[in-house]
Amino acid sequence: MIIRTARCARRIGVPSFPRSLPTSPLLLHSLLPPPRVPYRTIMASSEWTTPLRVFPTSDLPLFEPSVEIEEETLPTYEPENYYPVQQGEVLHNRYQVLAKLGYGVTSTVWLGRDLWYVHYDSNYVVLKIYVTGNNRTHELEIYKRMDAVEAHHPGKRFIRKLLDHFWIKGPHGQHICLVHQPLGMSADTLLRKYIPGKAMTLDEMKPCIRQLLIGLDFLHSAAHIIHTDLQLKNMLLPVTDTKTLSNLEEREAKAPSPRKVLKDRTIYLTTVYNPGGDGLPLLSDFGEARFGDVENNADIMPNMYRAPEVVFKESWGYKVDIWNVAMVAWDIVSPRHIFNGKNPDGIFDDRVHVAEMIALLGPPPVSFRERCKLAYVFWDEQGNWKDLAPIPDISLESLGADIQGKDKEGFFRWLRAALQWNAEDRPSATDLLFDEWLMEGLGLERKEENAKD
Repeated sequence: MIIRTARCARRIGVPSFPRSLPTSPLLLHSLLPPPRVPYRTIMASSEWTTPLRVFPTSDLPLFEPSVEIEEETLPTYEPENYYPVQQGEVLHNRYQVLAKLGYGVTSTVWLGRDLWYVHYDSNYVVLKIYVTGNNRTHELEIYKRMDAVEAHHPGKRFIRKLLDHFWIKGPHGQHICLVHQPLGMSADTLLRKYIPGKAMTLDEMKPCIRQLLIGLDFLHSAAHIIHTDLQLKNMLLPVTDTKTLSNLEEREAKAPSPRKVLKDRTIYLTTVYNPGGDGLPLLSDFGEARFGDVENNADIMPNMYRAPEVVFKESWGYKVDIWNVAMVAWDIVSPRHIFNGKNPDGIFDDRVHVAEMIALLGPPPVSFRERCKLAYVFWDEQGNWKDLAPIPDISLESLGADIQGKDKEGFFRWLRAALQWNAEDRPSATDLLFDEWLMEGLGLERKEENAKD
């Protein structure tokens, strides 16, 4: 199976992605005189092969201390949980922090430079610094499982690389830092900002889904990992030209991003820039991934992407990712999601979501209702829908009327194969990959037949 998958990987086509994209302007903020906040001294090292970048320390654009920005606006924000990063500091005696790229409830993300080595023709890296607390090594354990796979599988190349990891001692505890290869914009950003109509054609979508399924086969069959969060935001374009990163570094050195300086820390504004990217996106963000060789029943996936077994709070496995592949494929060729799930008040409602599933997939089989402990909430003993929400008059064909490309019927058939109520009825990643509709245009079957002859 790996050999067959490898043959398919060699024949994957690459859609036309923009090579030169406009750079967003930096937001302007009022200038205030910065207080002096000595924090840590950067020491030179004989092991460094790259000189340190020096950043300005005066005439910086500052926010008023009373204004909440970035991670401070999160409902669960506790300042002592976050490591107080400073622009220009060197972490682990190796990685210099250049600019802030993002933040969330579990981490902040920074662009850095490796002062020791060059990776992928660049010494730029992405530093993901987790907050303190338990279970912060989960993503690292997922990567360790992937790295431990000895069998050669082409799908491993389609997953974002973890280059290094280390611990940082902060004022309030230990923080783990993951060092990733830098990647470009997400497939979601590409579609929303740079693709006319916010959708590609079916032929343009196929190479991306083929690559996603090859990567997914590696996760499922070789590493025994379930991603659980497949969506366009977690698929990032490769960076073939690091000029955008070097331009960002130069800009930060000349005109640093706005920030708020407090007594014990500085809160930086995420830098606004266009990371670019070219080629097929790599699968990233394994913070919500799970090991597939243990029982799983936690609540996962964004609301509108949840598979039936997740909605009904049953145990789930690898096939939740197959359901999500269908969601991703649809999002590439349509500007709206398959499922909306919102009630008249605009609130996501499981009853509405399930009603939409019935409209698109038909009623669930008896076996599904018999195994689900919560099925009685939605159906009576005879399997009749309890009218908890109106079943909309929709179909895949009506929702996808504006999808562009040939053989739409084949696409809808392929979708229905993945969107099954029972997880065991969904195909595996390789079965979905080698579907005749998705293989059309590659000539894979004909070449394999010739090889056999």
